[in-house]
Amino acid sequence: MVGDAQATQRRLLEAAAQEFAARGIAGARVDRIAEAARSNKAQIYHYFGSKDELFDAVFNSLVADTLHEVPIDVTDLPEYAGRLFDRYERDPQVPRLATWYRLERAGTQAPLEAIVKSNRDKVDAIARAQQAGDLPSHFAAADLLAVILAVAAMWTSITPEFTELTTAHTAASRRRVITDAVAAVLAGREDNKTGRDGR
Repeated sequence: MVGDAQATQRRLLEAAAQEFAARGIAGARVDRIAEAARSNKAQIYHYFGSKDELFDAVFNSLVADTLHEVPIDVTDLPEYAGRLFDRYERDPQVPRLATWYRLERAGTQAPLEAIVKSNRDKVDAIARAQQAGDLPSHFAAADLLAVILAVAAMWTSITPEFTELTTAHTAASRRRVITDAVAAVLAGREDNKTGRDGR
Protein backbone atom coordinates (compact mmCIF):
# COMPACT_ATOMS: atom_id res chain seq x y z
CA MET A 1 0.00 0.00 0.00
CA VAL A 2 1.11 3.55 -0.76
CA GLY A 3 0.65 4.70 2.83
CA ASP A 4 2.74 1.85 4.18
CA ALA A 5 5.51 2.54 1.65
CA GLN A 6 5.59 6.23 2.56
CA ALA A 7 5.69 5.45 6.27
CA THR A 8 8.57 3.02 5.72
CA GLN A 9 10.51 5.57 3.69
CA ARG A 10 9.93 8.21 6.36
CA ARG A 11 11.21 5.88 9.09
CA LEU A 12 14.24 5.00 6.98
CA LEU A 13 15.04 8.69 6.38
CA GLU A 14 14.71 9.51 10.08
CA ALA A 15 16.90 6.58 11.12
CA ALA A 16 19.41 7.37 8.39
CA ALA A 17 19.63 11.01 9.51
CA GLN A 18 20.62 9.88 13.00
CA GLU A 19 23.14 7.34 11.72
CA PHE A 20 24.75 9.68 9.18
CA ALA A 21 24.88 12.57 11.65
CA ALA A 22 26.71 10.39 14.15
CA ARG A 23 29.06 8.51 11.82
CA GLY A 24 29.14 10.11 8.38
CA ILE A 25 28.65 8.18 5.16
CA ALA A 26 31.71 5.95 5.38
CA GLY A 27 31.03 4.98 8.99
CA ALA A 28 27.27 4.50 8.65
CA ARG A 29 25.89 0.97 8.47
CA VAL A 30 22.76 0.16 6.51
CA ASP A 31 21.94 -2.73 8.84
CA ARG A 32 21.82 -0.32 11.81
CA ILE A 33 19.62 2.06 9.82
CA ALA A 34 17.27 -0.77 8.84
CA GLU A 35 17.04 -2.03 12.42
CA ALA A 36 16.35 1.45 13.83
CA ALA A 37 13.65 1.97 11.19
CA ARG A 38 12.06 -1.43 11.89
CA SER A 39 12.76 -2.33 8.27
CA ASN A 40 15.40 -4.28 6.35
CA LYS A 41 18.36 -3.59 4.06
CA ALA A 42 16.47 -4.76 0.98
CA GLN A 43 13.97 -1.94 1.42
CA ILE A 44 16.77 0.61 1.71
CA TYR A 45 18.17 -0.51 -1.64
CA HIS A 46 14.69 -0.74 -3.14
CA TYR A 47 13.65 2.78 -2.18
CA PHE A 48 16.98 4.62 -2.35
CA GLY A 49 19.37 2.54 -4.45
CA SER A 50 22.54 2.80 -2.35
CA LYS A 51 23.92 4.16 0.90
CA ASP A 52 25.21 7.28 -0.90
CA GLU A 53 21.81 7.89 -2.46
CA LEU A 54 20.16 7.43 0.91
CA PHE A 55 22.46 10.11 2.34
CA ASP A 56 21.58 12.39 -0.58
CA ALA A 57 17.87 11.88 0.13
CA VAL A 58 18.43 12.74 3.80
CA PHE A 59 20.43 15.84 2.92
CA ASN A 60 17.94 17.00 0.28
CA SER A 61 15.17 16.73 2.87
CA LEU A 62 17.25 18.69 5.39
CA VAL A 63 17.90 21.46 2.83
CA ALA A 64 14.23 21.69 1.88
CA ASP A 65 13.14 21.91 5.51
CA THR A 66 15.74 24.59 6.33
CA LEU A 67 14.84 26.72 3.30
CA HIS A 68 11.18 26.49 4.26
CA GLU A 69 11.70 27.22 7.96
CA VAL A 70 14.32 29.98 7.61
CA PRO A 71 13.73 32.18 4.55
CA ILE A 72 16.10 35.10 4.18
CA ASP A 73 14.93 38.57 5.23
CA VAL A 74 17.21 41.25 3.79
CA THR A 75 15.48 43.88 5.93
CA ASP A 76 16.83 42.17 9.08
CA LEU A 77 19.93 40.10 8.34
CA PRO A 78 21.00 39.87 12.00
CA GLU A 79 17.68 38.22 12.85
CA TYR A 80 18.00 35.95 9.81
CA ALA A 81 21.33 34.74 11.23
CA GLY A 82 19.63 34.32 14.61
CA ARG A 83 16.88 32.17 13.08
CA LEU A 84 19.51 29.98 11.42
CA PHE A 85 21.12 29.58 14.85
CA ASP A 86 17.70 28.62 16.24
CA ARG A 87 17.37 25.94 13.57
CA TYR A 88 20.76 24.47 14.48
CA GLU A 89 19.86 24.55 18.18
CA ARG A 90 16.54 22.79 17.60
CA ASP A 91 18.11 20.08 15.47
CA PRO A 92 21.84 19.49 16.04
CA GLN A 93 21.75 16.95 13.22
CA VAL A 94 21.55 19.82 10.71
CA PRO A 95 25.10 21.18 11.14
CA ARG A 96 26.52 17.68 11.59
CA LEU A 97 24.98 16.44 8.34
CA ALA A 98 26.12 19.61 6.55
CA THR A 99 29.67 18.95 7.76
CA TRP A 100 29.59 15.33 6.56
CA TYR A 101 28.19 16.53 3.22
CA ARG A 102 31.09 18.95 2.75
CA LEU A 103 33.62 16.28 3.76
CA GLU A 104 32.27 13.28 1.88
CA ARG A 105 29.89 14.35 -0.90
CA ALA A 106 30.82 17.84 -2.08
CA GLY A 107 32.72 17.62 -5.35
CA THR A 108 31.75 13.99 -5.93
CA GLN A 109 28.48 14.74 -7.70
CA ALA A 110 26.59 17.53 -9.42
CA PRO A 111 25.74 20.41 -7.06
CA LEU A 112 22.34 20.17 -5.42
CA GLU A 113 20.11 22.43 -7.48
CA ALA A 114 17.99 23.46 -4.50
CA ILE A 115 21.07 24.85 -2.75
CA VAL A 116 22.39 26.52 -5.92
CA LYS A 117 19.05 28.23 -6.55
CA SER A 118 18.65 29.25 -2.92
CA ASN A 119 22.12 30.78 -2.80
CA ARG A 120 21.56 32.67 -6.05
CA ASP A 121 18.21 33.98 -4.85
CA LYS A 122 19.73 35.15 -1.56
CA VAL A 123 22.66 36.87 -3.26
CA ASP A 124 20.30 38.55 -5.74
CA ALA A 125 18.06 39.77 -2.90
CA ILE A 126 21.06 41.20 -1.02
CA ALA A 127 22.39 42.84 -4.19
CA ARG A 128 19.04 44.50 -4.88
CA ALA A 129 18.89 45.80 -1.31
CA GLN A 130 22.43 47.17 -1.69
CA GLN A 131 21.54 48.90 -4.96
CA ALA A 132 18.49 50.43 -3.29
CA GLY A 133 20.66 51.72 -0.45
CA ASP A 134 18.94 49.52 2.14
CA LEU A 135 22.12 47.52 2.86
CA PRO A 136 25.74 48.68 2.96
CA SER A 137 27.85 47.70 -0.03
CA HIS A 138 31.33 47.44 1.53
CA PHE A 139 31.02 43.68 0.95
CA ALA A 140 29.96 42.15 -2.36
CA ALA A 141 26.58 40.45 -2.00
CA ALA A 142 28.00 36.91 -2.18
CA ASP A 143 30.73 37.77 0.35
CA LEU A 144 28.19 39.25 2.75
CA LEU A 145 26.03 36.14 2.54
CA ALA A 146 29.08 33.94 3.19
CA VAL A 147 29.94 35.95 6.32
CA ILE A 148 26.37 35.75 7.62
CA LEU A 149 26.16 31.98 7.07
CA ALA A 150 29.53 31.43 8.73
CA VAL A 151 28.64 33.56 11.76
CA ALA A 152 25.26 31.85 12.13
CA ALA A 153 26.97 28.45 12.28
CA MET A 154 30.00 29.48 14.32
CA TRP A 155 29.00 27.82 17.60
CA THR A 156 28.56 24.48 15.80
CA SER A 157 32.09 24.57 14.38
CA ILE A 158 34.26 25.37 17.40
CA THR A 159 36.35 22.67 19.05
CA PRO A 160 35.37 21.03 22.36
CA GLU A 161 38.45 22.69 23.90
CA PHE A 162 37.16 26.14 22.99
CA THR A 163 33.69 25.24 24.23
CA GLU A 164 35.26 24.96 27.69
CA LEU A 165 35.75 28.73 27.58
CA THR A 166 32.07 29.39 26.97
CA THR A 167 30.37 27.00 29.37
CA ALA A 168 28.54 29.89 31.03
CA HIS A 169 26.92 30.93 27.75
CA THR A 170 23.20 30.26 27.49
CA ALA A 171 21.52 29.64 24.15
CA ALA A 172 20.16 33.18 24.36
CA SER A 173 23.61 34.67 24.91
CA ARG A 174 25.09 32.64 22.04
CA ARG A 175 22.30 33.83 19.79
CA ARG A 176 22.90 37.44 20.85
CA VAL A 177 26.58 37.14 19.93
CA ILE A 178 25.55 36.03 16.45
CA THR A 179 22.98 38.77 15.86
CA ASP A 180 25.28 41.44 17.30
CA ALA A 181 28.18 40.21 15.15
CA VAL A 182 26.13 40.38 11.95
CA ALA A 183 24.87 43.84 12.93
CA ALA A 184 28.49 44.92 13.47
CA VAL A 185 29.50 43.55 10.07
CA LEU A 186 26.73 45.56 8.43
CA ALA A 187 27.67 48.75 10.27
CA GLY A 188 31.41 48.30 10.55
CA ARG A 189 32.78 50.07 7.51
CA GLU A 190 30.56 53.10 7.95
CA ASP A 191 31.47 53.29 11.65
CA ASN A 192 35.16 53.10 10.78
CA LYS A 193 34.82 55.86 8.23
CA THR A 194 33.01 58.03 10.76
CA GLY A 195 35.73 57.43 13.31
CA ARG A 196 38.51 58.38 10.91
CA ASP A 197 36.75 61.43 9.56
CA GLY A 198 35.73 62.63 13.01
CA ARG A 199 39.22 62.79 14.46
